Amino acid sequence: MTPESLRERFLIWQCRIRQIAMREDGGRPSEGMRPRIEAPDGETVSEGVIVLLVRSDPAESTDFFEFQVRKNHDPNEVYQKGLTFLQATHYHRANRFSDQMTALFLPGSRLAAELAGLETCRLEFRQFGQAYRLPCAVREMRADEPAYRNTLWHNRLFNTQLSDDVRIFGFKPDWTAAALLLEPS
Repeated sequence: MTPESLRERFLIWQCRIRQIAMREDGGRPSEGMRPRIEAPDGETVSEGVIVLLVRSDPAESTDFFEFQVRKNHDPNEVYQKGLTFLQATHYHRANRFSDQMTALFLPGSRLAAELAGLETCRLEFRQFGQAYRLPCAVREMRADEPAYRNTLWHNRLFNTQLSDDVRIFGFKPDWTAAALLLEPS
């Protein structure tokens, strides 16, 4: 399998499990959306962190997320409007998504501090008999980056009280070293 086909297969799979989570589980992150993180030496840094897929051009969805949070004062209404948006066609075209995933951490997070000290890590995803191991460059994102803003406002759909002093990290896979793992039957 070529690195390009592995990337495409992974993004299609991620979009599919996110469609299912939005439509059948009220947006609760499923197992395949919470990869295990390993340090370069193989030590487990975290058993599971929620990562987001961000569109290559996230402006439209970011604007929608921000508008819903600012417009509605009822967290339940924000959640419902956001969920309806994510259940519709948001995840229908995997080719619209960047392969850089993001994760948000609260201030003082031990895991964020640990990630800040790494340049690379491995993300291991598993769900529905599929598993992927992705070596990734990891970096803390700047607040002015479109993926940062999208991640912040996406998370605010589910927690309207989220403050501005969060830390958001990007994980960029190295597809030449990535692997589709066989799951035991």
